Amino acid sequence: MKSNGLIQSIKNIDTSSLVDRVEKNLVELFIEKKFKVGDPIPKELELADALGVSRTVIREALLRLRLMGLIDSKKKRGAVLTSPDLVSILEKSMNPEILDKSTLKEIFEMRLALEIGMADFIIERVKPEDIAELRAIVSVEPSASQAAIFDVEQEIRFHGKLYDITGNETLRKFQKMLLPVFDYVHQSGLLKKPVKHKKFVSHAGLIDLIEKGSAEMLRNGMRNHLENHFARLFE
Repeated sequence: MKSNGLIQSIKNIDTSSLVDRVEKNLVELFIEKKFKVGDPIPKELELADALGVSRTVIREALLRLRLMGLIDSKKKRGAVLTSPDLVSILEKSMNPEILDKSTLKEIFEMRLALEIGMADFIIERVKPEDIAELRAIVSVEPSASQAAIFDVEQEIRFHGKLYDITGNETLRKFQKMLLPVFDYVHQSGLLKKPVKHKKFVSHAGLIDLIEKGSAEMLRNGMRNHLENHFARLFE
């Protein structure tokens, strides 16, 4: 019985490895044949013949590509190549309760880097109505907001608007996905260093820099605004 179980396990490994290779080969085939988004892909039988594998293996490899968002089924057209929504794919596994500590900490750091790095896009693309909306957001913040290290609702409202100003839809989606993880890390005790409440550039101060400053000034201001978070990482 043990021998049969071992043989079955080996078969499972072999099949899995074969599907991995076929999945990779299919992607390479789409690239080689210059498939574009919306182009129909060959039928399962054609792909099986071309790659010298069974339709079962092809079907499983295509299922993986479908789950990745690389292919989709269209009425009267069959399976077609699609452009995957990368953020949605990540979002499915971006649950702080199941991510390990190292990954959570790296996501915490990623959000800090994004906030500082998008200064050029904000300065280049901001409009007067954006400034007015930012000031309206700040006007209803609690008076103690400048001393608070992190309040997820305030962050979503203010920083979410900054992401909107960039005009980058992928960045905007990323922000919605990262902030809950950021809040979780802050609340979880994962960062062992104590919170040090320091005076830093407030949301109102950032608005002034967006309205009258340069990208470099905004980068420096945002770095100062996030100082308490960096302090918990490095001090």
